[in-house]
Amino acid sequence: MSALLHGTGSSDVAGSGEAGRAAAAAALVGLAGAEPALVVVYASVRYDLTELLAGVAAVTGDAPVVGATSTGHFVGRELSAPGTGVVVLALAGGGYRFGVAAAHGMSTRPGEVGAEVVRAARAASGEHDLPHAALLLLADGLVGGQQDVIGGAHRVAGARVPIVGGVAGDDWRLSSTSVFLGGEVLNDAVVGVWIASPRPLRVVSAHGWTPVGPPQLVTRAEGTVVHEIGGRPASEVYAGAIDVQEAARRGISHGEAVEESSYALGVIEPDGSHLVRAIYVAPGGELNSFEPVATFSAVQLMSADRPALLRVVDDVARAALTTGEETVLLTFDCAARQTILGETIGEEVERLQAAAGQATCFGLYTYGEFARSRGAGGVHNATLTALAL
Repeated sequence: MSALLHGTGSSDVAGSGEAGRAAAAAALVGLAGAEPALVVVYASVRYDLTELLAGVAAVTGDAPVVGATSTGHFVGRELSAPGTGVVVLALAGGGYRFGVAAAHGMSTRPGEVGAEVVRAARAASGEHDLPHAALLLLADGLVGGQQDVIGGAHRVAGARVPIVGGVAGDDWRLSSTSVFLGGEVLNDAVVGVWIASPRPLRVVSAHGWTPVGPPQLVTRAEGTVVHEIGGRPASEVYAGAIDVQEAARRGISHGEAVEESSYALGVIEPDGSHLVRAIYVAPGGELNSFEPVATFSAVQLMSADRPALLRVVDDVARAALTTGEETVLLTFDCAARQTILGETIGEEVERLQAAAGQATCFGLYTYGEFARSRGAGGVHNATLTALAL
């Protein structure tokens, strides 16, 4: 099997087309003249995205292009904060076949969209006899339906095909996120990459959060609003469970701890693990989650601090790099981790690249991560997720 060739490039110049061209040109250098089989683009929403993608295409030609808007991104040890820059990854060789596609309407028919994008991306990978596959998904981040999209994709792809990816961001504006296919900027849509592989591919995810309260039952929830836990107003349960001494240890007041993102809900899975759901108190006082939490879910309040979040970095990299021959570590990192780590966010990127060794880390800060290898879950918050190629 030939080695996977890859190249990366970045730019933070102001001009949209110029930034796209510069980042893409730098990425192609790593391919040593080979034609790119897949190009991945992450960019700040501050750009004119159509112009940016046209700049990328002016360099990469007919190569398939996918991507998403971000809330920051990184390549290697180079970190771009929210609101800055574009990064490009170009891939060629390695025995892989890539098929790309998009499906629209996830706000009204998310399950069908998940199924459609798998069928189309798998067909686009062409005729081959490669025995293994993984599915990379990038989704509009603010229209909902993420878990149903994953469910629909999983039903068509099958249990043997792991799913990885993330939800597009928009530099914390929480206004409009987009995904990319070719030169198109898409909303209310999912972009998929079918990755046919000569070897098994493994999706790894970890969060570093720990329970700080007893299990409780969600007694009323609607969409992303958790109204009641144990028959009491959820925001009161949340505020009352936060440890005043722990907040003081972190140098924040109890009120600040309620407002910040270092606390979350952990939905208790059948195997006893926790599916983390980032939460916040809305201006009206209700407790909101970035992903729906169903009525009658068993939950625990979760907490995380910087050392705990950083400890999972080495574990994720080691578990994803299974053969030692991988050259790229595709990484999806929750924007909530970014806010908790604060000024130490650069340490996470440094630590991840150090653990990856010779493989280049290429990462997106997301509004939610996709990681499904087995079980009923698949959409995560506040996690670090990776797939190595």
